[in-house]
Amino acid sequence: MGRVTERRKVLRIRDGAVSTRPDTLVAEEPLEIRLNGKPLAITMRTPGDDFALAAGFLVSEGVLATASDLQNIVYCAGATVDGSNTYNVVDVKTAPDVSLPDFTLERNVYTSSSCGLCGKASLDAVRTTTRWPIADTPALRVTPELLASLPDRLRAAQRVFDRTGGLHAAALFTEDGELVDIREDVGRHNAVDKLVGRALQSDGLPLSRAILLVSGRASFELAQKAVMAGIPVLAAVSAPSSLAVDLAAETGLTLVGFLRGGSMNVYAGEDRIALREAVAEG
Repeated sequence: MGRVTERRKVLRIRDGAVSTRPDTLVAEEPLEIRLNGKPLAITMRTPGDDFALAAGFLVSEGVLATASDLQNIVYCAGATVDGSNTYNVVDVKTAPDVSLPDFTLERNVYTSSSCGLCGKASLDAVRTTTRWPIADTPALRVTPELLASLPDRLRAAQRVFDRTGGLHAAALFTEDGELVDIREDVGRHNAVDKLVGRALQSDGLPLSRAILLVSGRASFELAQKAVMAGIPVLAAVSAPSSLAVDLAAETGLTLVGFLRGGSMNVYAGEDRIALREAVAEG
């Protein structure tokens, strides 16, 4: 299996002084996801938690919802001309009674480490109906103070980032701020898939009492993955996209952006934010 980090020689220039030294880089390799033996998608990812990544991806696509939907996941041998196993191809086998939407088998999508899913036919194809509508979940309230404390907890748990500076992270927290799980990847959407996939494998979906924190921006893909996993609160240290805000407003997702220090912007679902003072209209 591929390594999470790799070493490369670099030319280092500091205040006019030139030297060569090895540098630690985050590994990036392609992962092909097959569904019941048929090619489905290719993503550029950091090796590790590949089975969880594939499972989480299929949750966001509306294929998997419970552990019983998943029969097994295996690495495919013979993925190269000489028949060796690259550990870069996985095959997900679903239970016989799992319905497979036509679009998941008719398309072959490429997902990059920066933009999430590419090649979606239309916006409607992405807005998959979740099996756990967030608006119907039990009430959850979090304070701004609790949300403000989460980025430091996320950063403290980023082990590979400390060595490379080149990974995104996603973490699940309880409504009391306890860290449940954290995953790192060169792609932020992959990190979220790994979290959701691990929850599916342990039969932990929906994540209706969880807070999802991502280290970068909140794209439409990340909002969709949160909604499909039944996560009621998505927080990001950077900006959300307009489509992410639209999806959050439509589905009841609480979306928080620019979560830095004690400041943050709440773009949707403000009813879950427990405020001590009345909000001043600007």
